[in-house]
Amino acid sequence: MKRIVLDAYGVPEDVARCVDVPDVGAPGPQEVVFDVIAFPINPADIGFCRGNYRIRPPLPATPGAECVGRVSAVGDGVTHVKPGDLVINLARENWAARRRVRAEDAVPIPADLDLRQAAMLRINPPTALLMLSDLVPLQPGDWVIQNVANSAVGRLVITLAKARGLRTINVTRRDDVFPELEALGADICLTEGPNLAERVREATGGADISLGLDAVSGEATARIAACLRDEGTICTYGSMSGEAPSVSVADVVFRGMTFTGFMLGRFMARRSAEEIRAIYAELGEQMRKGAIHAPVDSVYAIEDIRDALIRAQTGGRHGKVLVSPGGEVLQKEPSLDQPAQRG
Repeated sequence: MKRIVLDAYGVPEDVARCVDVPDVGAPGPQEVVFDVIAFPINPADIGFCRGNYRIRPPLPATPGAECVGRVSAVGDGVTHVKPGDLVINLARENWAARRRVRAEDAVPIPADLDLRQAAMLRINPPTALLMLSDLVPLQPGDWVIQNVANSAVGRLVITLAKARGLRTINVTRRDDVFPELEALGADICLTEGPNLAERVREATGGADISLGLDAVSGEATARIAACLRDEGTICTYGSMSGEAPSVSVADVVFRGMTFTGFMLGRFMARRSAEEIRAIYAELGEQMRKGAIHAPVDSVYAIEDIRDALIRAQTGGRHGKVLVSPGGEVLQKEPSLDQPAQRG
């Protein structure tokens, strides 16, 4: 079977190789074997390949934070999934054609989900959902401000916030994406840069904003903090700048701001297996109805991992890059925003 391995950390397209490895074998008790249908290339996967992600296992190593698969076999004692079911995997190392995992890591999802969308269900949708529910108590009509609003998470924040009656201020580097974000339900769109707080006050009429979401870090963190009311909360969940969050003494001491961070695994660890499955069941149902949707830029065969990685690091894309180990997604007729591609 095919698997992506790293023999060194470095430039992703140079260090990631597609190799043939032995099959994973039959499942043991409380194990599930599934065929990987598709996996996305996320920023965290790029960081993993470079060796600057929080997880840096001994080499050789296999990347892959998420995927969608179809169960081929289950071991003794497994009752929540059966052969033929679609699943997402809570464990890592998903850049492979087949996986054998603990039964508790295989989470069933609706059978009629669009497979390309299902490949992106595991991380970004619950990240957006839990940042809106777990950080501060938000009521309909409240404002949330976020940067990187054109990202997959940012778009989901807009959609999920709109469904809850929340209002969003969405900061991006480019204004050409404003119409797309407004179509999703964005209330206000602004470009990143100086005087952001002043522009936010003007756009909102001086509204109190209690929550800011930051995926850039560095000085961008301070710019988002300046937009919030005193004793507001700013949450950093990424660092596209590669810098540490900028936090001023004045914000902490005089304004009483709360600075916190979000990592999906940490917030999921507070929940039982049943609660986690319920979260994905809810998100899967919203995905099935089309209420949440993430654009796909292109789909590659696993043998073309180098080209896929290069594309995933190319600016100006309008969606995720996916890889389909078995070709199942490649063979499907693409929708308008999801062009199929090999190489």
